[in-house]
Amino acid sequence: MNAQRLVLFFALLCCASAGLGQAPQPAQPSLSCTSWWGSSKIDCFAHGQDNALWHRAFDAGGWRRWESLDGSLATWPSCVIQKSYRVDCFAGSQDNAMIHLWRDGNRWRRWESLGGNIVGQPSCLSWGRDRMDCFALGSDNTMQHLWWDGRNWGTWESLGGNFTSSPSCVSWGAGRLDCFALGPDSAMFHTWWNGSGWGRWESIGGRLITPPSCVSWGSNRLDCFAVGTDNAMYHTWWNGGGWGRWESLGGNLTSPPSCVSWGNNRLDCFAQGPGNELYHRWWDGKAWMGWESLGGAITSPPSCVSWGNNRLDCFAVGQDSAMYHRWWDGQGWKGWESLGGRLQ
Repeated sequence: MNAQRLVLFFALLCCASAGLGQAPQPAQPSLSCTSWWGSSKIDCFAHGQDNALWHRAFDAGGWRRWESLDGSLATWPSCVIQKSYRVDCFAGSQDNAMIHLWRDGNRWRRWESLGGNIVGQPSCLSWGRDRMDCFALGSDNTMQHLWWDGRNWGTWESLGGNFTSSPSCVSWGAGRLDCFALGPDSAMFHTWWNGSGWGRWESIGGRLITPPSCVSWGSNRLDCFAVGTDNAMYHTWWNGGGWGRWESLGGNLTSPPSCVSWGNNRLDCFAQGPGNELYHRWWDGKAWMGWESLGGAITSPPSCVSWGNNRLDCFAVGQDSAMYHRWWDGQGWKGWESLGGRLQ
């Protein structure tokens, strides 16, 4: 299982088809929270009302103050912890390029443009030391890819396809990448890098209205979740030999799901639901437990992370535009607590 816990959030595809009813219109995510496995450190990044990137961190000393990292963001951020002291953040700019900001040690570097012609939030991840890969929807609806090899950025390459959502990309091992996105038929499509080449796009089916949230809890294992046309959450999985059939996990969701894993064969999914409350459903290794409400009055999809066994931290924007936090410590759910801020 990867040491890192990357929580990546994605744009909601708002679509309606004749005879399918009205699709939900959930708020767009504005938070990207990340954690380093085995430590209690959390970094949260948010799209502020001034379009700047804002940062608040938790470490052994408690919660630090919000700090502005400037920038002029057109999308919410995608942030990656590559090492215990290295954080990289990516977003779309006002001119449709991807921009990049990073902290090496205690110092934040200046924003740099990485070019491209993208729409929506990028999906960025790291599968090894000094390696990062970023994926984004191009203005021509193809998947675009850019990578860092530890010394230099490559050049944007098109991975083709025809998509209506931002991508969701994960890694279950060194040199392995799996990317997912929605096609015009509302099905989920998949391509992968096996260390030497890209596979052809394949349709995994489904009738989905949100981009997938995909996670990996072990080698050659993938679990993908998305909201279907009936507002329920649907799940499919790769077990190393084939894809399972989409199964409905019920619910009445108004945001894309945020799913994480804190151990082998353990999955926790969160989403905004009726009454703007946070809802939770989990797989305990044998069966799916039912949806539970964790309360709150949130106006954004949640951003949830895990930094250790039996530990979960969830964040969302409240009605006062502040960031709110609720956490599971192995004994019970704590919170909510307001962490302030003026977020979109």
